[in-house]
Amino acid sequence: MTEKVCVLRLGHRPERDRRVTTHVGLTARALGAEGMYLASEDKNIKQSIDDVAERWGGNFFVETGVGWKKCVNDWKANGGVVVHLTMYGVPMTSAIEEIKKHEKVLVVVGAEKVPADIYNMTDYNVSVTTQPHSEISSLALFLDHLSDGKNLNLEFPDADLKIDPCERGKRFKY
Repeated sequence: MTEKVCVLRLGHRPERDRRVTTHVGLTARALGAEGMYLASEDKNIKQSIDDVAERWGGNFFVETGVGWKKCVNDWKANGGVVVHLTMYGVPMTSAIEEIKKHEKVLVVVGAEKVPADIYNMTDYNVSVTTQPHSEISSLALFLDHLSDGKNLNLEFPDADLKIDPCERGKRFKY
């Protein structure tokens, strides 16, 4: 059973991908991942996500300037498996049950150009669909299936802000 999940974000270009990469991190946090390694130096991403975690709770970490090959190799050396989300991989629905058996999962989420080496270095190349779509949606669906939907209603007990669910309008608990 999967106990620890982290995300490795590849291909982040600070001038173009800041919003998408921030959303990759926020999605990972909201759906139960412990943190995100960013294979680029971008302190603004870290600050944005740290600010959300501080207000909304949890211990999500962001580490920037990470060498992606070292990250993948270290993860595997420490007993984890590496899953690359790509539309060219095997269908997620075929691979997810096997992936769930592993305690530690590193999910690799690319941007426009993913280094060719990643396809051979990872344990699984998994497609959520075989059509072009967002890496954010792929990550969300993968994390949802990995947790069997259990992380859709995560509560962070140390949160300063919480949503007070309501049918209409917006309510917060402070």
